[in-house]
Amino acid sequence: MKTSNWLTGLLFTCVVGGLMAFVNADEYLNGIDWKEPPVIAPGEHGGPPSDAVVLFDGQDLSAWQGADNWKIENGAMICGKGDVHTKAAFGDCQLHIEWSAPTPIKGSGQGRGNSGIFFMDNYEIQVLDSYGNKTYFDGQAGGIYKQTPPQVNATVAPGKWNVYDIIWTAPRFNEEGSLKSPAYITALHNGILILNHFELKGDTPYSRPPHYEKHADRLPIRLQDHGNPTRFRNIWIRETKPAEGEPVRKPFIRDDKGNERPID
Repeated sequence: MKTSNWLTGLLFTCVVGGLMAFVNADEYLNGIDWKEPPVIAPGEHGGPPSDAVVLFDGQDLSAWQGADNWKIENGAMICGKGDVHTKAAFGDCQLHIEWSAPTPIKGSGQGRGNSGIFFMDNYEIQVLDSYGNKTYFDGQAGGIYKQTPPQVNATVAPGKWNVYDIIWTAPRFNEEGSLKSPAYITALHNGILILNHFELKGDTPYSRPPHYEKHADRLPIRLQDHGNPTRFRNIWIRETKPAEGEPVRKPFIRDDKGNERPID
């Protein structure tokens, strides 16, 4: 009984002491007057959030240029002759896109279910049937073409739907044309991280090393025709930007009595 009382008292002392330490703790304040973040309603059942631009909802191709030879079947847009571009231009963004490799299976390597998603018309993340289909690793599904493979191969079997959720940070250029900051990409393939803030070395050509060349701050998204009837659906995009705030004073510490002291 005495041991139990001793343990109860010790526990009470620890809890009260911890609460007092929390109440008396100094508070760090960064001196920034933040703007309230906008309220965005999430999409239902994988659908687009309230601030998204819908690029394809299974009904029509009105958001795309050059789509005269592409077609719609069962709510999917199917690659036809020639690449298609969004009519709208984008810079930093979050892109959701679903794709499915053709069935029946035809070809191998780069000839099997090949397409591509080009950010700003220049930078490709590969679309390819990489389910049991070997090719060069920086050319398989989820790779940044000729720059890096994905961290893992998360491709599902042809006929099933792959999902890409991609965060794109556009490159910035100085006025005279030199690179100010490179492009970065983070991507999830079927919910699995495959690219983690990867820094692009430039564009993604087949026949030469990548390099940056100054271009507009916003350019279209391009879907590639590589001769395979790859299907796409449920495509939406959100423009992204950092939280906004204005520094109003230097960072400081405020104690529980309201006294403030600057941080050196």
